Amino acid sequence: MDWLLLFKAFIMGIVEGLTEFLPISSTGHLIVVGDLIGFENTGKVFEIAIQLGAILAIVFEYRRRFIDVTTGIFTDSKAQKFILNLFVAFLPAAIIGLLFIKIIKLYLFNPLTVAIMLIIGGLIILWAERRMHQVRVHDVDDISWKDALKIGCFQVVSMIPGTSRSGSTIIGGLFIGLDRKVAAEFSFFLAVPTMFAATFYDLYKHRDVLNGADLPMFAVGFITAFITALIAVRTLVKFVAKHSYEIFAWYRIAFGGLILLTWQLGLVDWELPT
Repeated sequence: MDWLLLFKAFIMGIVEGLTEFLPISSTGHLIVVGDLIGFENTGKVFEIAIQLGAILAIVFEYRRRFIDVTTGIFTDSKAQKFILNLFVAFLPAAIIGLLFIKIIKLYLFNPLTVAIMLIIGGLIILWAERRMHQVRVHDVDDISWKDALKIGCFQVVSMIPGTSRSGSTIIGGLFIGLDRKVAAEFSFFLAVPTMFAATFYDLYKHRDVLNGADLPMFAVGFITAFITALIAVRTLVKFVAKHSYEIFAWYRIAFGGLILLTWQLGLVDWELPT
């Protein structure tokens, strides 16, 4: 058993779990950390396993809501509206992803793109937080299908690594009038169909490279991602109830700047697209 590989899997699981639902880009962090520690599996089958762990953390945390929606799908109008909103919000990224994801991964999945988008995203968050807020939606059940569609369009931008899926949908929610807690929770809910679809699509696409010998590595990453994602989600919901997202903006700007600085000074040989 390769203990170094398991340790790297543990690190990657922590990175995925802590960053997936924070507005700081999980994909960007996985690319940067994976490149830094020489973890060659990132972005392939291993990433599928740890993403699944993060998704299931959301399902577990909001299990009561998902059970209510599932049992009321044919009888409860509120549950039907909730499912419709998730479907509407899911569509834009699903369509654009099927059309352009190969091109995006070929040319944009590299640390320097991540660094630039981290900084741009951080500046946008600062702008979003410092503008005048006109909150009109105080509960997830009050989101309209038009609101859901707008949030879904914001999610499309997150296909560029370093942008952040949660960041795009949360900040997009703030722009259209959701309060911070509602924007965060709808982002969590939207992550479930979005990430399940992406996970099983990638699983099917890479089915020929699945190897039973990699099971310990997958298990370590999966469990670590589940636990850390659960902690991150609970912490974020409590945090945004009393604070703004500005701290994440400054973190993005500092992290992105550090990547660019180390590249410019030649301190780290960041992998560039070929």
